[in-house]
Amino acid sequence: MIYSSLFFLLISCFFSSCGEPTSQSTEISSANNTYNYPPAFRYLDAFLLDSTYQFPYNLKEPNKTVSLADHLIEISGLSLYKEPARLCAVQDENGIIFLVNKEDGTIDSKINFWKTGDYEGVEMVGEDAFVVKSSGTIYAVRKVGTPQQKVEKYNTFLGKENDVEGLCYDAEKNRLLLACKGRPATGKSLESFRFRKCIYGFSLDSLVLDSLPAYEIDLKQIQHYLTTHPMARELNKLIEFFTPEKENLTFNPSAIAIHPKSGNLYLTSSVGKVMIVLNPEGRILYMEKMKKKLYPQPEGLTFDPDGTLYISNEGKTGKAKIHRIDPKK
Repeated sequence: MIYSSLFFLLISCFFSSCGEPTSQSTEISSANNTYNYPPAFRYLDAFLLDSTYQFPYNLKEPNKTVSLADHLIEISGLSLYKEPARLCAVQDENGIIFLVNKEDGTIDSKINFWKTGDYEGVEMVGEDAFVVKSSGTIYAVRKVGTPQQKVEKYNTFLGKENDVEGLCYDAEKNRLLLACKGRPATGKSLESFRFRKCIYGFSLDSLVLDSLPAYEIDLKQIQHYLTTHPMARELNKLIEFFTPEKENLTFNPSAIAIHPKSGNLYLTSSVGKVMIVLNPEGRILYMEKMKKKLYPQPEGLTFDPDGTLYISNEGKTGKAKIHRIDPKK
């Protein structure tokens, strides 16, 4: 009974110091930096550990690897195509959607949709393909690959400094998610956001980008996970990479995808070769340092409906490749 009373006293003290969870933000200071967090209930959720979570893939041993043609040496986005035997991809320079055979990596077809540009992500939604530029511009390629194909262009408030690199479809909320590799927000000083990365939602109902991030990844949240997880001793490489002495958050999202069964968000960072898994509420479930030899520059993620994972890599020193990783049984 005494312990229960102490527990509720501590919780009460926490909320009285943080403010009402629906209206205020939590601020935590260290010797050198101040971190502004979302409302208290989100702060608590982000720092709760789920030590029972089991990552369902073995990234160290892909089940299949295919090499890609030179046209895709700078592959930067990956998605399932509307035909199950093929993937679709874009690369950094050309306004072309490439249809890639899953089995051997050959390019079955090329679909022109726009002029040259820095295209970073592609995602199929029904009969339509959506492509995003690093500047945050979205291209909706309606009825892609058919005689009725047409393109609609949507400018967002994001710009080059935000450096959008990840794109995926959130079926639960009928929106696209755009992951920013660069500056996480607009209209605020970069200094106050050096320790965060943001993911924004683009509604496919209103065709407008939400002004507030759908998810935030925070350096303190990452450090908390790494130092309190039961397997912390096996995470030394990640702990070193995300040392508290860092001057900014070095997790720079290069790809994003939502697992078709769990709804969890999978993100990779080409910088540092790191994968992070978030639950739908934004809590970190898992982190892994990916082998540089296997994943020299992971730039694309997608899933089959059964949960089979595909990760594409730019060809930094050779051919670009796509790894297929089957779920553990």
